[in-house]
Amino acid sequence: MKFVVRNDVRKHFRGSVPEDDLEMRYFPPNTVKYAILSHRWLDEGEPTYEGMKSGIAAGPGYEKLKKFCEEAQAYGVELAWSDTCCIDKSSSTELDESIRSMFRWYENSEICIIHLAQSETVEDIMNDGWMKRGWTLQELLAPRKIKLFSSHWLPMTDDRNDKSYEGTRVMKTLERATGIPLDDICIYVSGSFGVDRRMAWAARRKTTRVEDVAYSLMGIFNVSLQIAYGEGGDRAFCRLIEAIMQSGNPSVLNWTGQAASHPSFSRAIPKSPQSYEGLTLRFPNVCQLEMTMTSLGLRVPLVVLPLNINSSIYTEQFEFDQVLDVWKITLECPLCPTIRINFAEYEENSNCQYALGIVNYSLGSCDVPRIPGQSVGFILRRVPERHFMLNDYVTVCKPRSEHFPGLKTVSPASHECGQWSKVYTTGLVEVNFPEIPSDSYFHISREYVEIVYL
Repeated sequence: MKFVVRNDVRKHFRGSVPEDDLEMRYFPPNTVKYAILSHRWLDEGEPTYEGMKSGIAAGPGYEKLKKFCEEAQAYGVELAWSDTCCIDKSSSTELDESIRSMFRWYENSEICIIHLAQSETVEDIMNDGWMKRGWTLQELLAPRKIKLFSSHWLPMTDDRNDKSYEGTRVMKTLERATGIPLDDICIYVSGSFGVDRRMAWAARRKTTRVEDVAYSLMGIFNVSLQIAYGEGGDRAFCRLIEAIMQSGNPSVLNWTGQAASHPSFSRAIPKSPQSYEGLTLRFPNVCQLEMTMTSLGLRVPLVVLPLNINSSIYTEQFEFDQVLDVWKITLECPLCPTIRINFAEYEENSNCQYALGIVNYSLGSCDVPRIPGQSVGFILRRVPERHFMLNDYVTVCKPRSEHFPGLKTVSPASHECGQWSKVYTTGLVEVNFPEIPSDSYFHISREYVEIVYL
C-alpha cells in the first residue's frame, strides 16, 4: 500500500488520458480504474489523511483499510479510495469539493467494496447499521458494481458483482432492508424527479452531522450545494429543496407534516425527508411547473379551482374524529360536483376558503389552460380578512357543456383574503374528471391561472 496524491495519479496516467482532443469523449472509468470503500466509521478511530501521509496510521481502522486494498486487487485495479483518509479535511476547499463530488466518485468506480461490520450472514443485513446511515444510500445506488463482505471480510456471495437483476437472495434482502425497488438498486439514474418516492428512501437514515442529511442527498437528485457546516440541518435541507425545485418537477411538493421552521424560507418547503414517507404518487401527464423562490415565498402559477365544504356535513363546525384527534372535511368542486376530496385538519376554522391548485396543466393556443382528465394538485386554504358567508364564495353561471358536460363556470366572489397556503395534512392528490377521458383535456378560462405565493 502506497499513499499517493493527485499529482502522482496524474503522472501515472499521463499519456493515457486525452487532454487536448476536444472531439474525443473521455469516460474516466475506462482509463482510471479504482476501487472505492463503503463502510461505517469505527468509534476507535479511522486512518486520517495526515496519519497516512506521515506514515503513522495504525489501529483497527488501518487494518480495515488494508483488507479493503487486498480485496480490491482481485478486480485488477491499481488504485483504491477510502473517505477516511483520501480527503484532506483540514482544507475547507477540498472538503467542499469532495462532498459535492462524492456521488460521481462512487458512480465512476470500477468496484465498490461494502464492508458490513455487523453482518455475518445474509439475514444479518436486515439489521446492519450500514443500512441506516445517510451517506451509504448513495454508496449503494451510485456504483455500477458492488461487492458485499461480512464483518470478517468473507464475501457474502460467490458473484464478482452483487448487483443483479435476477433477484438473488442478497439482492432481495437489500431490497427489503432499504425499501428500494430492485430496478433502482441495479441501475440508478440521478435527477430531480420522483422526489417524493426517493426522499422516502432516506427518511429513516441518520447522519452524525445534522447538515449531512441534506449534503448526502445532493448526488441522489443531481444538485449542488455549497457546504457550510454549522448552518444547521433545517437550513441545509431547505437549500436542498430549493435546488431541487429549480427542475420544476411537482413531485417535490408531495409532502405532509411540518413545514420548515427557518424564517428565511418558504412554507412550501418541508422540514425533513420524513415528510415524504408513504406519499408516492403516479403523475399522469406530468408537466414541468415553474417554481421561483422570492422574498414573498415560493412563486407558483397554478390553475386554482374553488372548493366548497360539503353541505351535508357542514353546519356550525366540521366533523371531529375523536380517535385521530382531527377534523374531517369533505370538499366539493363546483366545476365538477362529482369530485369530492376527503382530508383532515388539526384545527377547525369554518371561515377558511379552500381551493385545488392543479399542477399538471398546460397552456394551449391563446394561453388557454388545458387540464387533463386525470389531474394532480394540492389543497390550498386561506382565511378571509373579514367574515363572509360560505355561499358567497362562488357565483354559478351557465354550464359549459361544449367542453365538459355538467361543467359550470365559477368565478370567485370579491373578498379580501389572506395569502394561500398549502394544507399540511395532505400531499398532492389525484383528481379524476369522470366526463373527460384520461387522454383528453378540457379548457378553462384564463382567469383561473393564478400566481400563488406559498
